[in-house]
Amino acid sequence: MERVDVAIVGGGPAGTSAAHAAASQGADALVLERGVPRADREGLGPDSTDAAGILDYWVDIMGIHPDEMPDGVVQNVLDRAEFRGRTNSCSLRSTGIDASYDAFGYTFNRARFDDFLRSRAEDAGAHYRTQASVKGVETDLHGSPRHTLALANGEAVGADYLMLCDGPQRTVTLGVLDEYLPNSMLASERLSPPTANHIAYQEYRKFPEEVYEQVQDAIVFWWGLMPGHTAYPWVFPNQDRVCRVGLTMPIGMDIDDVAEREKYDLLRPEDERIPQGATYIERLLEREYGDAYELADFPLVENAGKSNGTETYPISSTRPVESPVGAGIAVCGGAMGTTSAFHEGGDHLAVRTGAIAGRLAANGELHRYNDEWRAAIGDELLRNVALAEMAEGYGPDDWDNVFSAGEKMLAEGMSSEMLSQKLGAGLSGLRLIGRYRLTRYRNRRRYVQLTEDEYSY
Repeated sequence: MERVDVAIVGGGPAGTSAAHAAASQGADALVLERGVPRADREGLGPDSTDAAGILDYWVDIMGIHPDEMPDGVVQNVLDRAEFRGRTNSCSLRSTGIDASYDAFGYTFNRARFDDFLRSRAEDAGAHYRTQASVKGVETDLHGSPRHTLALANGEAVGADYLMLCDGPQRTVTLGVLDEYLPNSMLASERLSPPTANHIAYQEYRKFPEEVYEQVQDAIVFWWGLMPGHTAYPWVFPNQDRVCRVGLTMPIGMDIDDVAEREKYDLLRPEDERIPQGATYIERLLEREYGDAYELADFPLVENAGKSNGTETYPISSTRPVESPVGAGIAVCGGAMGTTSAFHEGGDHLAVRTGAIAGRLAANGELHRYNDEWRAAIGDELLRNVALAEMAEGYGPDDWDNVFSAGEKMLAEGMSSEMLSQKLGAGLSGLRLIGRYRLTRYRNRRRYVQLTEDEYSY
């Protein structure tokens, strides 16, 4: 049986960051990645997707400045985020959070980003293995090694520390966590897809020059055009007039359960079921640009994304989970719930949690992991949880009211955590701020849904 100090399940940003940190501290770290093909990647890699991008303060959370990345990773430098409803909109040109990065943010090529993180880990001495699917984990807390990972090819890997970085689908994580939880609280029931996930779909399309000029410096989101809690379409600019047009939506929503469906601009009276992602995107492009352009003016870029210019992927809509560190196990990145259907993406959080876990494991201090990630990213996670809860149940009219209040707050010079107390925002703005603060305060001790004290060893 092969033996290593730290075994890492999953080769995405969390896994490669854990490997880099562990190897940098002298540990023997091995990344086990199932490996999937992508049209825009030469070799096998993680089942990843191009994310929205990185905001200014996310650079500091992640701990990697874009200047450290090879050419081609960063696509466009951003100066704003646009939020659009049915009738109202607002543009955010500052997050209001102190950051070392000068611009508002940037978009990036996820496949190249993954390759950069892999090379960084390998340069530090870690090993990265593809076509290495983990089928199960056996643990003997008094044995050596403590963890034995069974691979699909029949091989086994033993490790003293186990990093679970297998993304929001949690293919391996759920079974491992179940071993430390009573039957009434199983992680496989509380965190399992599809009920705990949203689905996201996006297409790479070449935009007409005039339209691209309008969005090349911005990430654009629409709210209240399609039904579902935290369901929204977006446009993210890449280089050479290529944009990612996508959306996130709940899994298994019944159109008969949609209230006031006539208010959702991307639904049609003849719809007998919730439309597929591709249909939503066609309707979005028609709604926004149909007066001047045809769909053929936005052709798919077939050599981009996972396959034929498209990609589909899960996004966790659960709250974060703590890890059974007493068993020498850390759950990192999307597997621990750092991605969310509300804010989309979480690469900055995946990198940071992986780096913390890898460093602590290499130094025999993994018992500190839950405390350290809380200190490092707890405010960000609390913000995401509070905003998602606050928006639950919002319909088109609610989003228009939010953007109307937001536009007034921005006009008054908004600052501080993207929500301010400017009196010029009026009563609606004050109510918005008050609700956010109350929701955040209410969640300050319960934004984690699975805590360390629930595990038994």
